[in-house]
Amino acid sequence: MIKNIISLLLLIVTVSLSFKHAWDTAHYQNHPESFKVMESLGISKAAVPALVVLTLLTGILTLIPGTFFLGNMINAISIVFIMGMALRTENTKMALIEVPFLIMPLLMIWLKYPFKN
Repeated sequence: MIKNIISLLLLIVTVSLSFKHAWDTAHYQNHPESFKVMESLGISKAAVPALVVLTLLTGILTLIPGTFFLGNMINAISIVFIMGMALRTENTKMALIEVPFLIMPLLMIWLKYPFKN
């Protein structure tokens, strides 16, 4: 029971963060500091739509029981990608900030989908 509650809370947080990040990335013109961070990682304006789609897809896939694992794997891979890009530009602080966010999808995979029998 406790396992399902923790899994549900992590699911809500993960999906909320996915949709929030997709929204913020899609509207980067309103948040110039967000684009400065992306630009410092080597992410161009042309890659922004792909990131938005990937982030939305991650949130949607995580919600569906049959694609829960895939959504979490894409989420973990994208976080490792961000960490790698940060380390490539010697931004160790950003890479370390991403560690808890990397643990979340891996923990969710271990806990499994909260509503599955």
